[in-house]
Amino acid sequence: MLGYTITQWLFGILSFLAIMFALMVVFSRNPVNSVLYLVLTFFCIAGHYLLMNAQFLAIVHIVVYAGAIMVLFLFVIMLMNLNEEGEPQRSWMTKLIAGVAGGMLLFVLVGTLKGTEQLGLATYGSSQIGTVKNLGMVLFRDFLFPFEIASVLLLAAMVGAIMIGKKEIK
Repeated sequence: MLGYTITQWLFGILSFLAIMFALMVVFSRNPVNSVLYLVLTFFCIAGHYLLMNAQFLAIVHIVVYAGAIMVLFLFVIMLMNLNEEGEPQRSWMTKLIAGVAGGMLLFVLVGTLKGTEQLGLATYGSSQIGTVKNLGMVLFRDFLFPFEIASVLLLAAMVGAIMIGKKEIK
């Protein structure tokens, strides 16, 4: 217990909460509750990004995943009107195959991540690597031309979508 910093404590608490909320996503019987637990899991993951000093990634993670995709999931679940009577019952063979497939996925993930503990953030540069200021500097200094090309393409797509969707005046 001696020697733990506040960052290590926050990492442990966020990790515990993320795992608990993820388990609640899987084991929750109500699909709406499951989506809400997934949103809480995303907030815990965004907290991990903040601990790694990647503020931009944390904000984008919250806006894109918790803001947009989870709202879509919630609307789809509410529109489907799921209930237990309409859900088909799975046989024990299907559950066994799903368990074996999940175990094999876990085995592959552990095998892939084995040996990565030697890689640390110190080998990749300074602790300011994920800040919004540094990301903007790299984006507008090194990648200015591709950034401008992407903005022109998005503008052309937006104008095209407006022209296609516009009512024709007769």
